[in-house]
Amino acid sequence: IDYAAPRGTDVFAAAAGRVIRAGRSGSGYGNWVVIEHADGLQTIYAHLSSVDVDAGDRVRTGDKIGEVGSTGRSTGPHLHFEVRQDNRAVDPQPLLDGTAGGADNRA
Repeated sequence: IDYAAPRGTDVFAAAAGRVIRAGRSGSGYGNWVVIEHADGLQTIYAHLSSVDVDAGDRVRTGDKIGEVGSTGRSTGPHLHFEVRQDNRAVDPQPLLDGTAGGADNRA
């Protein structure tokens, strides 16, 4: 899902977990953060102008992890938000609604 927002808008963790990637993605995602949650769930936050966490950090729901940008293959400032279950893209809405199992989902 892409969310249009002004460059520099704060980006927060949707659920508690451990940061497994942070910084330059080496792909079209530009600057990104990948958080691993319970039960094989991962959240991806891409095209960030800044990254405020490091790989290995533990984050809680609502912790600031970066700021909206337009890095990588991007035509303007926005947040690309993706949810993966066992490395497969899944509908992010249950996590955003707080109905996904396993993770601390008070997003």
